[in-house]
Amino acid sequence: MSDAASLQVGLILPGEGQPGEGLGCVDFDSAFCRTVEPGAADIDQLGHVNNVVYLRWVQDIATTHWFTVAPTEMVESEVWVALKHVIEYRDPILPGESAEIRTWLGEVRGPRFDRHVDIRKPGARRFSARATTEWCRINAATRRPMRIGRDVLDIFQVPG
Repeated sequence: MSDAASLQVGLILPGEGQPGEGLGCVDFDSAFCRTVEPGAADIDQLGHVNNVVYLRWVQDIATTHWFTVAPTEMVESEVWVALKHVIEYRDPILPGESAEIRTWLGEVRGPRFDRHVDIRKPGARRFSARATTEWCRINAATRRPMRIGRDVLDIFQVPG
């Protein structure tokens, strides 16, 4: 396991996803999805999932999606860095409730792309939290931005 992969806690590692999973994720209906159950440490003094935990889940689902679709050599040679998060909170998740976290890819601009995340209780009509994060693709060795080209879009099987 690479040093980068060993830093990821609670996520699947490269090659551990199901074949075909996470491909073509361009909207809520085609999104990559995981279900989580908050632990006791995730609950704040108001008795619901803390806002910082939602943000951690935003990062975790993005990393999990990348590990699911990317070949190991890309995982080891590239890093995705969050440049900006916009997050909105709506419906609190309480102790004992689970959350479905969906993510899909948005607009690509050079080395950057938007990733959308929707967090909600299973079967809920409205979100508990939703976020758009601007990510930047970085070469792990040089720490320089890398343009997002057909190589990345083909891995995710999304149109360019």
